[in-house]
Amino acid sequence: MSAATVTLTGPMFDGRAADEVAEIAWDVARTVADQASANVHQYLNENIQYPTPYYETQILRRDQRPDAHVTDRGIIYGPWLEGVSKRNQTTRFKGYHSFRDATNLVVEQIPALAAPVVARHLAVIR
Repeated sequence: MSAATVTLTGPMFDGRAADEVAEIAWDVARTVADQASANVHQYLNENIQYPTPYYETQILRRDQRPDAHVTDRGIIYGPWLEGVSKRNQTTRFKGYHSFRDATNLVVEQIPALAAPVVARHLAVIR
């Protein structure tokens, strides 16, 4: 049996890229949250029969580093519109599922969203 030695060099392995890796994760999180917000708005636009602008204006990206979230800012009727309120169990309206559907879609979109962000940062640390 022979032994092999592998030496890893460069900014990713000598510590120079540590800060940039954190920035990559932060930029990817914000990019994905922006797309998730756009997805929520798209689903609401497609599904709400009698739209009022107030609810849609409350949907925004909230940054809490290292994460970014999409929220409706806790609007009282948000759970009912989403379909997760106890009221949905007793009425015919089962909700629009906008946040759930947007989440499922953005999970599929992550590789395409993250690739250019990562490439842009890797160009900086080479």
